Amino acid sequence: MKNKNIIIGIVTGLLASAIGLLLVLLLFGKGNSLNDSLQIALSQGVFTKLVSMGAILNLGAFFLFLRRKEDARAQGVLIATVIVAIITLIIRFI
Repeated sequence: MKNKNIIIGIVTGLLASAIGLLLVLLLFGKGNSLNDSLQIALSQGVFTKLVSMGAILNLGAFFLFLRRKEDARAQGVLIATVIVAIITLIIRFI
């Protein structure tokens, strides 16, 4: 049962990061569409910064799970945040 809750937390964390990235692209993007904003961010080298800003939504999910005493799900969100950080570092230095 604990593994299921960790997986739910990981999925929640990854979805929160993806939604956060979309929101950041909508708010701070310089293009006319999401695709344009994404291309501009990649060409200017600020994509990793936008991904990091998008991961801020994981804080809300993490503290929500902690408040509801769902520690395994909060652990999954933390794992997802580490995964996003590693992917961000890989993208940044490649």
